[in-house]
Amino acid sequence: MEKVIVIGGGAAGMMTAITAARHGLDVTLVEKNEKLGKKLFITGKGRCNVTNAGDEEDIRNSICSNEKFMYSSLATFSNYDMLGFLDELGLRIKVERGNRVFPESDHSSDVIRVLEHELKNLGVNIMLNTQVLEILCDGMGDKQEDYSRRISGVKIKHINNDKIELIHTSRVVVATGGISYPQTGSTGDGFKWAKELGHTVTTLLPGLVPIQVKEDFIPRLMGLSLKNVEISIFDNNKKIHSDFGEMLFTHFGVSGPIILSASSKVGERLKDKELDLYIDLKPALTKEQLDERILRDFDELKNKAFKNSLDKLLPKKIIPIVIEMTGINPNTKVNEIRKEQRAMLVDCLKNFHLTLTNLRGFNEAIITRGGINCKEVNPKTLESKKVLGLYFAGEVMDVDALTGGFNLQMAWSMGYACGSHMLSE
Repeated sequence: MEKVIVIGGGAAGMMTAITAARHGLDVTLVEKNEKLGKKLFITGKGRCNVTNAGDEEDIRNSICSNEKFMYSSLATFSNYDMLGFLDELGLRIKVERGNRVFPESDHSSDVIRVLEHELKNLGVNIMLNTQVLEILCDGMGDKQEDYSRRISGVKIKHINNDKIELIHTSRVVVATGGISYPQTGSTGDGFKWAKELGHTVTTLLPGLVPIQVKEDFIPRLMGLSLKNVEISIFDNNKKIHSDFGEMLFTHFGVSGPIILSASSKVGERLKDKELDLYIDLKPALTKEQLDERILRDFDELKNKAFKNSLDKLLPKKIIPIVIEMTGINPNTKVNEIRKEQRAMLVDCLKNFHLTLTNLRGFNEAIITRGGINCKEVNPKTLESKKVLGLYFAGEVMDVDALTGGFNLQMAWSMGYACGSHMLSE
């Protein structure tokens, strides 16, 4: 029976192992942590946004890098296939706003539990606390598709006893993830092995990560969550990204779903320059409608000071900042505020300006952008075009998507495609 070594017990690794075992292969899953799914456990704030229930267009539109590379894997195992797979394993799920799919229990541990149960049912040999030291191959060829080199085995070390062992195999799957959340074991091992075996690794950046902001008032907004706002990001007066939804202020800048997605769209530009973020705090209203709304509020509060007149319109924490931005004296009575001053208030609420300076680091990034060059991997089988019997799946590849369960779906799809094509290779 053909032996397969899968390195990495995350989403892509577990799906690869399950699929390969279901196809009758002898599978060993090697994980350097003490348990499987360590990063999966913390995704979705511990709830695990396991996939997205949107249509095919939603899935494709979510992909930020190398969309075409994913077509084959997604066609082989779609998000609807994943929903059926979870149902088959007995995991009850629910669909929330934005078609985000979660376990009904809201516990990521339940997702890991059913996957681990299936691995054991299929007889997959799970090696925990085991570190891969080296991937071995025979041959000396270096042309991209000559296949004069082939996998011959892996050298592993058992962390608990420092025992080094050589496992002979002709098929190795690298599903080690990226370098985000390194405390979960994602420390870039897969990139190192890929380079040693002749592969190119593209520039690595934090993805789906909070963004730092220049303005010194930001710490005063820490913890404020804004719902149903619209953001626009500009580079030298040219709009490069916009989105609608929820965001969050932190002590250093901004975060939340629409900011995390924006980080994957504008992150490369932030390496070299600052960008302008404009927040429309009242996107449902035109400037004229917002001015009428403010006039009505002022009419009810004629003798109130300006600083006490915006409670119905804005969250309390942001009011002092807005007042400072307008330049209006906070103690001015609202019935004394002139039309041009109201116009400044309206403009501030429709274009609340922040200066984006940098992405936060990999310790806070949900995913890694960049990875194994997709041109060097067969998109149908996920096998290397350089080394026969070497496969890559999941975040280690140079593919990434927006927040909302899309990145996990790509990991499931690649794992399934990889595991299901090995017999025919």
